[in-house]
Amino acid sequence: MSNRNYAIVGTGALGGFYGARLQQAGLEVNFLLRSDYDRVKKHGLIIESPEGDFTLPHVRAYHDAHKMPQCDVVIVALKTTQNHLLPKILPPLLKDNGVVLILQNGLDTEPEVAKIVGAERVVSGLCFLCSYKVGPGHICHLDYGTITLGEYAQDYKPIGITNRLQLIAADFKRAHIPIKMSEDLLLSRWKKLVWNIPYNALSVVLDARTDQLMANPDTLVLVEEIMGEVVAGAKSCHRLIRDDFIPQMLEHTLKMKPYRTSMKIDYDESRPLEVEAILGNPIRMAQQAGIKLPQIEVLYRMLKFVDVHRQEAERTRRLLALQ
Repeated sequence: MSNRNYAIVGTGALGGFYGARLQQAGLEVNFLLRSDYDRVKKHGLIIESPEGDFTLPHVRAYHDAHKMPQCDVVIVALKTTQNHLLPKILPPLLKDNGVVLILQNGLDTEPEVAKIVGAERVVSGLCFLCSYKVGPGHICHLDYGTITLGEYAQDYKPIGITNRLQLIAADFKRAHIPIKMSEDLLLSRWKKLVWNIPYNALSVVLDARTDQLMANPDTLVLVEEIMGEVVAGAKSCHRLIRDDFIPQMLEHTLKMKPYRTSMKIDYDESRPLEVEAILGNPIRMAQQAGIKLPQIEVLYRMLKFVDVHRQEAERTRRLLALQ
């Protein structure tokens, strides 16, 4: 029985699902919530999943990080657009020997957290998960769920698989969460972007689900070309992605249930988009290495435009609602 305790920062479709699984397996999990706090405090969490529905009627729900117990592992499952909140949240949550496990999309998020807690206290997980929130405290898991865990070191120097990573992996495996281990976190992040960049970006720009992008021959070609640019970006950072990886990602997506990507859900819900983490940071990292990613840069500019206009429309809507 593990005596490690966990904190979930960002109890949404991802953090809520994995946190609920860990609690269901008998681990102590403390959930930090904002808008869902009252509902979850009273009624707990509801998980729908093809692997079995379950309800946790009682969870350790908090609205203030300073009132939470210090934890061995603090899981950051916020959208990267909310990372400006982390300097106030993380320090009071971490035990002296605790670690932050970042479960976020995109690239170059670890240095931001390392500035707060120190690089030696940062590990990351790349999640291949299809899930969404039905309502407050109610999460629907559609498909997949594997997490690839990796250690972070300054400048993304590969440091292999550590003992603490294996201990965290053991807790997740106990919760029936599939785990892979990575000896090179930067390579794993670029590999995740092979999927995340084309499907997240195109789903917003073209107003399409993953199955629609795969079914149309023109968008299928576009997806493959963008994936190729991501592979080129990784190569510019001395990270080689095998030739068979793109066909594997396409095959996984063909088998996937029709899915609105996380960025499309954010757009539909008028939330800020993770444009910088998922597209901007990879573009800049590749540029520093001397190469351009032209199709990804076009998508980046288009998403910046639609994001600004969506947020302006949302602010106008809220002002009118107050009048």
